[in-house]
Amino acid sequence: MPVSVKSFAKINLGLRIGPARPDGFHELLTVYQTIGLHDVIRVSVGRGSGIEIRCADPRVPRDESNTCFRIVERTMTALRAKGRVVLEIEKRLPVQGGLGGASANAVSTLLALERALRKNLTQSEKLRIAAEVGSDLPLFLVGGAVLGVGRGEHVYPLPDFPATACVIVTPEIGVSTPKAFAEWDRLCGAGAPAREGLSRMSDDEISNKRPAELRSAGQPGVAVPTQANSKLTVPTASDRMNLLGRSLSAWLSELYSSAPSHSLERGGRAGNPLLRLDRAGIENDFEQVVFPEYPKLGEAKGALVRAGAKYASLSGSGSTLYGMFASRQAADSAVTKLRKAGWSAQVASTLTRTAYWRRMWAE
Repeated sequence: MPVSVKSFAKINLGLRIGPARPDGFHELLTVYQTIGLHDVIRVSVGRGSGIEIRCADPRVPRDESNTCFRIVERTMTALRAKGRVVLEIEKRLPVQGGLGGASANAVSTLLALERALRKNLTQSEKLRIAAEVGSDLPLFLVGGAVLGVGRGEHVYPLPDFPATACVIVTPEIGVSTPKAFAEWDRLCGAGAPAREGLSRMSDDEISNKRPAELRSAGQPGVAVPTQANSKLTVPTASDRMNLLGRSLSAWLSELYSSAPSHSLERGGRAGNPLLRLDRAGIENDFEQVVFPEYPKLGEAKGALVRAGAKYASLSGSGSTLYGMFASRQAADSAVTKLRKAGWSAQVASTLTRTAYWRRMWAE
């Protein structure tokens, strides 16, 4: 019998692009957050050999260019397993949408394959395989709120935020992530952007960041990025990463060192950090190159704000945008307004780490 598993999406709570690396990737700093929208993956293993991918969506590749194909190859080798693997992908998430659909599919495939074979890899082995296949795969082996550094593959669990209503808008536009990075490099090469409020952690800090270097923000088990001790210089990509690191640190430490625990549990406005993102100055760098190229995406962000979003942003390189709302009722009302205006919109909710793993295997 096939093993079925839900493949949940993610959004990015801020994303800063650092300098290009010798390996062709860029240094990144972001907070990933899993949400309740998902695809469905079904994996079966039978006699024979090879990998077969089935999907009704013609945009999904069925060969080794599919991240699921590559993760099956590596997982079968690591488990020293044999057999013919048949993978069915039921797509509900947009392709090239910035929600991490392909990466989530791959991780769900790995987990389903383990169950189908009745064999298990260590968490370290799974993280290694995931990072080899793609930069944002490892986050889906953690779930909830996750700090991502390096090229995004070094991930550290953050304390869970309250489950928060959000609205997802998916314009009929496909954004190429490599093209968006190339446009970012062109923009930076032209002397931009040096806009205030867009700095980052230093290159060395990102590359060398380890869990031991994440400090407690006033409560046991609460880890946030340490602040950088860099000199004031002309804004560079590294400086810009420093500032986001400080913004994230201040945003998290303010919440978890001062907010009553019962406020967090209720997810009320007073204790919900996901409704404070705008005030914290947390933004997505890709908006600076994607919005000029695709003006409709900038319009969608404005529509979310006008519909009542406390915070709105592009997810990843797009084209999906999301807005955070104070309640499910407010989100439902926003969806009604957005659909009347011609936008493709739906309500979702952020997933805590516990909910992510519990719902993944639920029928």
